[in-house]
Amino acid sequence: MPIATVNPANGETLKTYEAMGAEEIERRLQLAEATFRTYRTTGFGERARLMNRAADLLEEDQRDIGRLMTTEMGKPVRQARAEAAKCAKAMRWYAGHAEELLADEDPAHSDVKDSGAARVRVRYRPMGPVLAVMPWNFPLWQVIRFAAPALMAGNVGLLKHASNVPQTALYLEDLFHRAGFTEGCFQTLLIGAGAVEEILRDERVKAATLTGSEPAGRAVASVAGDMVKKTVLELGGSDPYVVMPSADLDRAAQIAVTARVQNNGQSCIAAKRFIVHTDVYDAFAERFTAGMKALKVGDPLVEETDVGPLSSEQGRKDLEELVDDAKRGGAAVLCGGVVPDRPGWYYPPTVLAGITREMRIHREEAFGPVATLYRAGDVDEAVLIANDTPFGLSSNVWTRDDAEVDRFARDLEAGAVYINGMTASHPAFPFGGVKRSGYGRELSGHGIREFCNITTVWHGA
Repeated sequence: MPIATVNPANGETLKTYEAMGAEEIERRLQLAEATFRTYRTTGFGERARLMNRAADLLEEDQRDIGRLMTTEMGKPVRQARAEAAKCAKAMRWYAGHAEELLADEDPAHSDVKDSGAARVRVRYRPMGPVLAVMPWNFPLWQVIRFAAPALMAGNVGLLKHASNVPQTALYLEDLFHRAGFTEGCFQTLLIGAGAVEEILRDERVKAATLTGSEPAGRAVASVAGDMVKKTVLELGGSDPYVVMPSADLDRAAQIAVTARVQNNGQSCIAAKRFIVHTDVYDAFAERFTAGMKALKVGDPLVEETDVGPLSSEQGRKDLEELVDDAKRGGAAVLCGGVVPDRPGWYYPPTVLAGITREMRIHREEAFGPVATLYRAGDVDEAVLIANDTPFGLSSNVWTRDDAEVDRFARDLEAGAVYINGMTASHPAFPFGGVKRSGYGRELSGHGIREFCNITTVWHGA
């Protein structure tokens, strides 16, 4: 895949880049290693000063970087600006909390005494250069939620971004440099996927994090496992959105539309499978389908647009094949389902009903504005349908019944359960999944400690 900016709204190639050669990659690896030796000794106050400065610059750049993201991958420009603001918030959160989250810990006095020590401390120390392999769908946020905690912990970052967002990738490197971070603290590697393995095998790279597809996650995890290196993986999702009879149907249907089509439906944590109790199925389906039909599809740079194009022609083809397979299997198309005759890689908001386990869309992630409706007779069936997926990233449940809340919170196989609301990531809360959605956690204290050497320091009596 070429490293290039291709506008998904019209297919026009705007800018292309040559992949970095072996000599330049080696220079950057040497720089990362050398920078880590000194940066790891900086205090939290200095790191926080630099991180807050980077947040200030990002906010100043919000309009311009928003337009750039939209041009590269097609998200509505309003959402792009919101993404930039969210990144600045996360950077400030880690600047303000890292020292507390990574403070030395003192084990219980009785345990210290029992070990024969005068004192024991548990310390969190940085690991070194961390390779981040990141996707195009949230080209700022996916990187910042790794970079902010990693840099505040004293690590340095190497970014291999998706090949269709090279300008955003270069912007991120420049952002940290302008903020005052030493050049080697955060570097963008303009390389293809084929160059990742050799870099990950390099002894100077101590760990890796990947957000992306399941095949990409398997590849990185395999190499890292062979090298005995720590990894964090956030992969696909096919999140359930369960609606029970006690739910506020109007609100549930309204939020369901946003939950499905955020980022043009290209989000791992977007609700994708809508599991509705039979008593309210018809009423919800009517409201939800009407909301999907009302969305404005068009130029993502126009403020009023709700849904822009998919990021690539291949992405649209993959989505079309899933929908066509469901149609052949007997699924009912309540709206959408037909590729529009217009330039760009657009796909209409689509609602499918009558889904069976034999259809591909039941077990594969639909990465675009396509929703599937399921009917459940009771809580037990809703849980069974929700868990009948290889993924387990997040989940949404709409109910005002406390017993149902407890049941879903206990039994849903997911990294998060959102009650009467839409899944969203926040810097204070751990984020990640189970099953084929990956392992490890980003954000919160759990995220910043993922790439720390948790060290026991034992003092003899």
